Amino acid sequence: MFDYTVTSNYSTKETIERLKEELSQVSFGVLWEFDLAKKFAEKELPFDDLYHILEVCNPKEAHRVLSAERRAGYFLPCKLAIYTEGGQTKIGMPRPTALIGLVEEDELKQVALDVEQQLVDVIEKSRL
Repeated sequence: MFDYTVTSNYSTKETIERLKEELSQVSFGVLWEFDLAKKFAEKELPFDDLYHILEVCNPKEAHRVLSAERRAGYFLPCKLAIYTEGGQTKIGMPRPTALIGLVEEDELKQVALDVEQQLVDVIEKSRL
């Protein structure tokens, strides 16, 4: 699967707060937070659900990736999407292992797996 997506037991706002706390526990920082639904509203484009994107980074892991392959930076920082769908809050991300598979560099596959496992753990702790 290209993505990892789950349903949260919390509101969008609470889920984002929980994600930020869990991310900080594993040395990931939120570099950027984007409220896509708000931007659509500013442009008078109808969009009924909430949709937030967090761009997150662990500098140590980013350094490992970029030291091995500069083009891997095309996938950085990692993105987490938090949105509502059918009245439920969802958390999702593209799997780092799926993205890094596009770069033919075996050394990066382990880094991608490490990052993916950390982010899946963060998501799981944030949603329950």
